[in-house]
Amino acid sequence: MVRCFLIHTVCPVSALSAGESRLLFSRVFGPDEGVLTEQHRGLGPEERRVLRREKTAVVARQVRSAVSLSREASGRPPVEAVPGEEALALQEAGSGAVRLRAGDPFPEEMSALWLAVQSLGFTLVCEPHENLPLAEGTLRNLTRHCLEHLHMLGPGSEVLLRSDRVDALLSRLLPHGQLLFLNHRFAQSLEKEVAAYMAK
Repeated sequence: MVRCFLIHTVCPVSALSAGESRLLFSRVFGPDEGVLTEQHRGLGPEERRVLRREKTAVVARQVRSAVSLSREASGRPPVEAVPGEEALALQEAGSGAVRLRAGDPFPEEMSALWLAVQSLGFTLVCEPHENLPLAEGTLRNLTRHCLEHLHMLGPGSEVLLRSDRVDALLSRLLPHGQLLFLNHRFAQSLEKEVAAYMAK
């Protein structure tokens, strides 16, 4: 099962200190018990929301660090895409996986798969037994659709994100955090359904 999906910054943003990442969107799947430790079970709804937000921010920072290391090692700066060339940006995207040890930030060990497209990171946090190649394909598909509907507001990392559209994508491509095995016909049908919704 996928525990959460994140969209966050992976490049420096003027309002943030070095090493920080701005969380633009997060969706946690499954019951809170998968995110909370025994000592946090008695928290109220607002405290649980804040704790979930803190845990997803920890993942975003760890992924940002991994992206920075990957980009430094490759010697390639992020490619700035022109609107309409999202497919090219996705092909050039850096990708990787980060092992999240038990207790840092989740009670159990998890795997975080990431794609870094321009200044944005798209991350899926999966349970360790999950099918990672399937998760990577799902992440690429989600990222492609998100990029088609993100609006970059200038050369910096200002982004206009419609969270209702991302939620709709997740409900169709990653229902309740479950990865879907898709045959070609079902994938085409799902693509048409997503395209029809996004055209609204």
